[in-house]
Amino acid sequence: MMKNLTIALLLIALMSCNAGNDEWIQLFNGSDLSGWIPKITGYPAGENYGNTFRVEDGTLKVSYDQYDELGGRFGHLFYKEPFSHYLLRIEYRFTGEQVNGGPAWAFRNSGVMIHAQSPESMAIDQDFPVSVEVQFLGGDGTNERSTGNVCTPGTHITMGDELISRHCTNSSSATYHGDQWVTAEIEVRGNELIRHIINGDTVISYSKPQLDERDPDAKALIDKGHPVMLEGGYIALQAESHPVEFRKVELKLLKDD
Repeated sequence: MMKNLTIALLLIALMSCNAGNDEWIQLFNGSDLSGWIPKITGYPAGENYGNTFRVEDGTLKVSYDQYDELGGRFGHLFYKEPFSHYLLRIEYRFTGEQVNGGPAWAFRNSGVMIHAQSPESMAIDQDFPVSVEVQFLGGDGTNERSTGNVCTPGTHITMGDELISRHCTNSSSATYHGDQWVTAEIEVRGNELIRHIINGDTVISYSKPQLDERDPDAKALIDKGHPVMLEGGYIALQAESHPVEFRKVELKLLKDD
């Protein structure tokens, strides 16, 4: 599995070297979940429990109308192939009410995982893939709450010369209340630079994403030969107990400088 991922990333890097500046790849086709693989806690990769991930009216939705309660079933929807150097653009919004049993921290909380392990390599009861999370948060109508934060399940990052081992670091973004659409762009340049851009403003940047050797899920990857420094990986949309919609998920390959 690790050898196949390495080969795939090398092929993507070669494609990036020849990519034009205007070649957007539509990861979400607006019609169905072609090219995407669900992984929900407690279920094998490919099983979409409760029709959690679905497409309605041209929008990719995270829905919980077939759940009585969350029951610890955190979900991730993985794109089928890994990437290394790219610009990712996502339009998202939060809607409705959080499902029963969702933790308080997951209110209007979603995100996109980058440099993630493959869905097939996750343990069946693993809640979150080893990855770097671009966290999407919605406001509660009153209080300030930044979006485009960075969280690190099973990983660390570097900001300046400092290794950041805390789980989440807040961005400098504005707060977005209600059901408004927000545009998130993530510039990813392998292991060298990652920038989060919210509605056109750069809100946080960091570098050197790497596996946390003390984390059991990350250690399992290391024991199978996965490099500690993360040069690329899979992209996965989150389902953390609050309904969320995505109307655009597109990617532009960047040259590997």
